[in-house]
Amino acid sequence: MQDFYMVESVFLPSEGSNMTPAHHFPDFRLKTYAPLAFRYFRELFGIKADDYLYSICNEPLIELSNPGASSSWFYLTSDDEFIIKTVQHKEAEFLQKLLPGYYMNLNQNPRTLLPKFYGLYCIQCAGVNIRLVVMNNVLPRALKMHYKYDLKGSTYKRHASRKERAKSSPTFKDLDFQEMLEGLHFDGDTYSALMKTLQRDCRVLESFKIMDYSLLLGVHVLDKSLERGARGDSKRLNSQRVLYSTALESIQGEGDGKVAEPVADDDTMGGIPAKHKDEKLLIFLGIIDILQSYRLIKKMEHSWKALVHDGDTVSVHRPGFYADRFLNFMGGTVFKKIHPLRGASSKRKRSSIHAMRSASQEVLSPQKEEKDERKAQSMECLDRPLSSSKHPDLVTLPKSIKQAVSFSSSALQTIKKDLEEHLENSASCMTVALDDTVPFPPTQGSPDSVHDVYL
Repeated sequence: MQDFYMVESVFLPSEGSNMTPAHHFPDFRLKTYAPLAFRYFRELFGIKADDYLYSICNEPLIELSNPGASSSWFYLTSDDEFIIKTVQHKEAEFLQKLLPGYYMNLNQNPRTLLPKFYGLYCIQCAGVNIRLVVMNNVLPRALKMHYKYDLKGSTYKRHASRKERAKSSPTFKDLDFQEMLEGLHFDGDTYSALMKTLQRDCRVLESFKIMDYSLLLGVHVLDKSLERGARGDSKRLNSQRVLYSTALESIQGEGDGKVAEPVADDDTMGGIPAKHKDEKLLIFLGIIDILQSYRLIKKMEHSWKALVHDGDTVSVHRPGFYADRFLNFMGGTVFKKIHPLRGASSKRKRSSIHAMRSASQEVLSPQKEEKDERKAQSMECLDRPLSSSKHPDLVTLPKSIKQAVSFSSSALQTIKKDLEEHLENSASCMTVALDDTVPFPPTQGSPDSVHDVYL
């Protein structure tokens, strides 16, 4: 547990020191949080220490625009592998508390759509603290994303702003998705794997009391001209070192078979194949913004918004309700399962029914004639005496059953003889009918003393 709360601090003066090089920036201090824990996370995903440093420090970072309401800055490494995001003090503190549970979850489920954290740092310079978290990149720049969505499952103020829509690559929201698309269709196995991964991840977030997270969704249309980015094409494909980093790898469990290693001529970039009407798509997705816990300020925000609007439609909500609403929206509105064509199947079924009917009539006609012949033979045999050994309706009994029947008949004869002797010796007058057919009528002279006994 001490490894999760360890902090390494290094001071870097501008003139340099015995352990640090000289630089042209003001003096600053670099803090590294839980270095051993994050190094284990990186090794779990196949990231070597020198490759990690090379990706971050070799070339200048690429600044990205922030479509969200937060004041975070986003940077992308030149090889398209890692996202560097600035976080607030509360978010960094919450991530530190989250690390032990996050560690256990990654051990059990390395294939997850949750963000993969590779490092947490703080730069202190001139009295200002800048906290940085290094994560996996969900949307590769090597493929043009024709549509991008930030989905929460809520409907209250979930339209992209005019400023966002004016961008060259805007990020739309929930209500925009419902107006623009009728859902993304997957085959049965892919849909099941995707929803199973989402359900598992949402239950993990619910156990940590996390809400207000989003699903970042990128859609690449294959039918349109393949527009590849000017930078990062070959670097991304040739330097693909991070395990379980693509969308397709993240939803395929260990029981679903091995995931194919990415190859240089693979233009899908690990995207999930999908369809929208007649268009073939590649889907890239991941859960983002999970460092929001249901604290007091979030409870107050939910209560205030619930006063002026329906409380179940606002984004901020208790974790259990948020997870259920999130899953229902993703499984029912965003992602849909492709069903087989009913017309073709019914047509095949009708043709097969006609063929079966004709075949059955051909088979049943000789069977009916044979049945009539056997019925006539059995009617003839009924007129013959029962002692005939060639009677077709008599079944030959086994030897054991014959012995049981003979023993039962002899026992009944003995009981019948004993009863007759007993009744003859008695003084009372009674009529004993030992026949198994219709009993004899009682004598009219003495109705009270006459008893009918049936054996």
